[in-house]
Amino acid sequence: MTTHNLNLTLKIWRQANADARGKFETFQAKDISPEMSFLEMLDFVNEELTKNGQEPIAFEHDCREGICGCCGAVVNGRAHGGFAGTTLCQVHMRHFSNGSTIVIEPWRARPFKVLKDLIVDRAPFEQIQQVGGFVSINTGSAPEANSLPVKREDAELAMDAASCIGCGACVAACPNASAMLFVSAKVSHLALLPHGQAEAMIRARKMVGKMDELGFGNCSNEAECEAACPKRIKISNIARLNRHFMAATLFGRPERKSAPGA
Repeated sequence: MTTHNLNLTLKIWRQANADARGKFETFQAKDISPEMSFLEMLDFVNEELTKNGQEPIAFEHDCREGICGCCGAVVNGRAHGGFAGTTLCQVHMRHFSNGSTIVIEPWRARPFKVLKDLIVDRAPFEQIQQVGGFVSINTGSAPEANSLPVKREDAELAMDAASCIGCGACVAACPNASAMLFVSAKVSHLALLPHGQAEAMIRARKMVGKMDELGFGNCSNEAECEAACPKRIKISNIARLNRHFMAATLFGRPERKSAPGA
């Protein structure tokens, strides 16, 4: 079976900087190998633009192995292209038909400011992580592996939640631009393990509070986030987050503030 190269029309969001007005521009991608990855296709297009003295398309990437999530963009209205359990860098051009039009744009959410073209500022995720996505309890020296028994099912759930790469696809896919799946994954992977349980309630309250402060929307159980997540994070984590948050609201004690100079 002979596989022919592809000729594609690309409609790509171009924006010079965070303060500029953006717009879609049309490019022709010719003689694209079906074995190219999506990012290799963009590299190919950028080489042609550079040869012609035009500004190349700015997009973010790092590992190109489906690990870091930097490559995220919306393709034909779907985060990461809409392929289950796959980051955009792992999408190959054989999934597209010759002569088709592909629309490529950045994540769309108020907290994710577009920096240039397809690159957005995902620092809000880091700010959410900074207020509670850690364990601050002093644990002393490393304990023996079996000194704190953990049920296998809890360990499995914690590892599944910890696989979140913070790419932002959940926010981009959500009609409300909610970050609940991301926050619930970060809360769950710590709360399911013994060392993280002491701060479980305060962690949930702080991280949800920061999420709201940054302007992310509310979760309305659309489950679009789960469908778009390249690491298949389950929305059952959101239910766990809600339980911890409600417990913190009803029974949690307010954090003690340090005295000036303490």
